[in-house]
This record gives sequence, structure tokens and C-alpha cells, in this order.
Amino acid sequence: MSRLKLLWRFARAYPLQLTAALVALAVAALTTLAIPQGLKMVVDNGFARGSDPAAIAPFFSAFLGLVGLLGVATALRFFFVSWIGERVVADLRTAVQRHLITLDPVFFEENRPAEIASRITSDTAVIEQVVGTSASLALRNTVMGIGGLGYMFWVSPRLTLMMLLVIPLTMVPILVLGRKVRDISRASQDRVADMGTMVSEVLGAIRIVQAFTQEAREALRFGAAVERSFDTAKRRIRLRAVMTALVITLVFGAITLVLWQGALDVISGRLSGGSIAAFVFAAAIVAGAFGTLTEVYGDFMRAAGAAGRMEELLSARPQIRAPAQPAALPVPPRGEIALNDVHFHYPSKPDAPALNGFTLTVAPGETVAVVGPSGAGKSTLFQLVQRFYDPDGGDLRIDGVAYRDADPHEIRERIAVVPQETVIFAASALENIRYGRPDATEAEVWAAAEAAHADAFLKDLPDGIHSFLGESGTRLSGGQRQRVAIARAILRNAPILLLDEATSALDAESEKLVQSALDDLMKDRTTLVIAHRLATVRGADRIVVMDKGRIVAEGTHDSLMAGGGLYARLARLQFDQLAA
Repeated sequence: MSRLKLLWRFARAYPLQLTAALVALAVAALTTLAIPQGLKMVVDNGFARGSDPAAIAPFFSAFLGLVGLLGVATALRFFFVSWIGERVVADLRTAVQRHLITLDPVFFEENRPAEIASRITSDTAVIEQVVGTSASLALRNTVMGIGGLGYMFWVSPRLTLMMLLVIPLTMVPILVLGRKVRDISRASQDRVADMGTMVSEVLGAIRIVQAFTQEAREALRFGAAVERSFDTAKRRIRLRAVMTALVITLVFGAITLVLWQGALDVISGRLSGGSIAAFVFAAAIVAGAFGTLTEVYGDFMRAAGAAGRMEELLSARPQIRAPAQPAALPVPPRGEIALNDVHFHYPSKPDAPALNGFTLTVAPGETVAVVGPSGAGKSTLFQLVQRFYDPDGGDLRIDGVAYRDADPHEIRERIAVVPQETVIFAASALENIRYGRPDATEAEVWAAAEAAHADAFLKDLPDGIHSFLGESGTRLSGGQRQRVAIARAILRNAPILLLDEATSALDAESEKLVQSALDDLMKDRTTLVIAHRLATVRGADRIVVMDKGRIVAEGTHDSLMAGGGLYARLARLQFDQLAA
């Protein structure tokens, strides 16, 4: 149960709503406790008037006023408690997502994004049920309701049958308003599903989010989705508050009217005052069964478990983070990258070195192609350059500043990347291209698209550059998606460019066009290129050949071909395949 303290940390941020909820709860409780006293006044003063039925009316009118106050107070209590519950869940979801996008890839190797998305949606829904609903229909109320009806029937079958005839009237607002509540609840679940989709998408593309330093923007985008969900939930709890007021007023109003008939029975001698008092208490129990929502122990246990899982996410700390006083990177940036005797193992593969004594310096403006068989460590090099991981040993520097001394965000601000697995967000082409530069103008976006030879097919889309590209860019072909990613990197205009097989999904004609655009882009820019098709790297200033985490050769295409070895063997295999 101590895990529920997490929820209190969020709830106490709204003292006014908490105070309103407590006041409404106190008024409702005091009004409920006043009902027996109201009954006493009716019995002592109303029934004592004997044969004068008109004299009873003021006391019953006062009692009806008390019931009305109870209905209003209970509705206000429900509204404010539910508001706090929805607000706490909204803030919790935002805080968890905002925290998750700051965590490094190591965390997501050990925790599946789909599971995390489930925590943010499903677990918070459980919390919402407990925090936002002060009571629920439970076994205790069912037993009390059935037992109360049995007792009422034993005291006065006639009045009990009248009650059973009146109770269906309370079902009218439940049936009428219940349909609206159901529809709004469905809309609310749709909003929650939208959030789950957004979370899965962003966490699945966490490297792109961090590479383009869009953590803050994604937090704002998710926050807007959370607020849309909260607005829908607010409509639901407002309608339920009205329904609660109507049901409670009708139930207790029915009791009051039946009690009025019972008083007439007492006057006529068919019932005693004690019997009608007992009947009222039993009727109150039955009304409580219909009007009270209870929180059961099992729900609290589920909420405690869900809160514990949320706490685990919030307590996770990134291994890659800025030092207390990060070293400033030189301005203007030079674009130099230096790795010296770097050793690295992936946390999930501690016995398999990904880089083993790797040393490489890329001068400002130099284009270096990295080639080698699968598993040689090429992608690992890119991961370290973007500082998604820190090496186990050795030193990395950017413009002369050690990676560990710099702010990772500033490092990534100086890098543009075109990954092998193209990431397209479920947004417009405009938003996708300017992902790394959200403040770019539409003209600048079009210029980047033209440089990537993406302008022609973007103009053909129904809404041009404003067209929605579908989930993961489903409305585009593989080559088109890759050109959008290249346009994104062009618009980023960073001093360091990482190309991970950037033309792999293009046909021969498109590859030629895009390669020409990339050649222009790489001028006066430090570029690291991973290439599997060796024909695309002949023009590199230097080719680095990797195998088993080490550099085994480096030079130009011609010198490496003349020297034989791994590069010459890979080149011959590829060229022979092309010739075949």
C-alpha cells in the first residue's frame, strides 16, 4: 500500500480541488448522519399531530430538502474526486513519457517498448479506477441491499412493494444518461488508445528522437494528446455527476414519498411509529446499495501494483547523461571526430566485443566510408558517435572535447543521420522532413526535398507536402521513404553527417539522383558512411575496412584493391554478382 504514495505526490499539486472534494465529502457525510435526526423530527412532530395530515407537510418538505442537499453534495464529491483521479493519471502519464524519452537505448534493450506502452495505458487505467472513483458496486453493497429488501418486506410488504414499483423510475436516468456515458467512455478509451500508439511509435524510434534532439517536442506532443484524453474524461465525469445526483435524489425521494404513505398508515393504525422508523433505516441501507460506490481491497491491491510499476519507470535513470558542469563545445563547430583505443561490449552481450581497440580520427570536412562484413562493428561505431552508449574503455572526442565531459544533447545537435531502417512518423511529409528543425520554413523544407529528389512525388500527393504519410510511412514506397529521411538530414544542416547505407532502398535511377544530392551535401561536412554496396564509396576520401571490431585496412578504393585482403575480396564478390 505504501506504493500509493506515488499517487499522493501528484494529487497534492491540486490543493483547491482536494479541499473541494473533502468539503463535499464532509457535507455529504454530515447530511447522511442528519437523516436519522430528520426522521426523528418527522416521527416526534409529524406523527404526533394525530389526525391532521396537513401538519405533517412542513416536516416532510424539510426532509426532502435534506435529501436534495445530500444529492448535490454527493454529486460534487464525485465530480471533484473523479477530477482529481483523471488529473493525477494525466499527469502521471505525461511524467512517465517525458522521463522515458530521456533514457538511453540500454534501458529499451532490457524493457520492451510494447510492455512499457501497456504500463502507461493499462496500469494507469487501473489507477484511474481507484483514484478517480471513490466507491464502486461491491459485494458488501449487494448483500446489504438484498438483506435490506428482505427486512423491509418483513416489516411492511405493502410499502416494500410500493418501493419496488418506484425503484424502476430510478433506472430511467441510468438508461438515458448511461448510453451517453457509455459513448463518451468509448471516446475516452479511443483517446487512451491514441496515446498508446504515440508512445509505441516514439519509443520504437527513440534513436531518431534523440539523434534529432526532439525529446522536448515529443513530450509536448504527448502532453497535448494527454490533455485531449483528459478533456473527454472531464465530459464523462460531469455527466456521471449529474446522473449520480438524479439517481440519489430519486431513490431518497422515493423513500420519502413512501415514508409519507407510511405515516398515513400510522395515522390510520396500520403501522406503528417504531415500525416505520425501522423501515426507513432498512430503506436507507437499500438506497445505499444503489447509490454508493465502494472501494474494495482488491482494487487497492491492483492499484498498488500498477503504481509500483509506474514508480519503476520513473525511478529508472539514464546511463548517458550530462555531467553537472558540461564542457562547452567549440563554436563554430569544426566537425572533428576522434576515437582512441575504444573497447565496447553491448550490455546484452557482455562476452562478445563489438569494438576492440578501435582507433579512428575523422578530420573536419573529410568523408570516411566504413565497410566490412555483417557484425564487424560498423553500426556500433555510429551508436557510439551519437553517444547512445559510452565505451568500456578508450576515449571519444568531438572537436577536441571528450564525450563524457559534454552534454549528449549538444553532441547530437551537431549530427544529422540517415539510418538504414528509415523511420517515418505518422504525420505529414512537412512534419517528417523538418523533424530535426521544427522552426524551418516551408520553403526550406521544399528546398531540402528538392535536394533529396523527393519534391516530384511529394507534389503528386493529395495535399502535397501537407499529406499524411500513414503509419510508418505506409503511403510511400521504400525508396520514397528513404528520400524523405535524406531530406530530413539535409534540412538538419549539421556539421557531422552519418549515412547508414542511405541509398539501399533506391532503384538505380533514384540512387544516382540521391547520390548526387548526397555528394553536394557532404561537401565541407564531416561524413561517416556505412556502405554495403562498395560501388557507392569509391569517391570517399578514405575507406576504413572493419572486421571483428577492429580496423584491418584503410585507404582509397584503388589502393585497397591493389593491396588485396578483405576489401578486395568483398569487392570482387559484389562485382562478380553484378556481372552475373
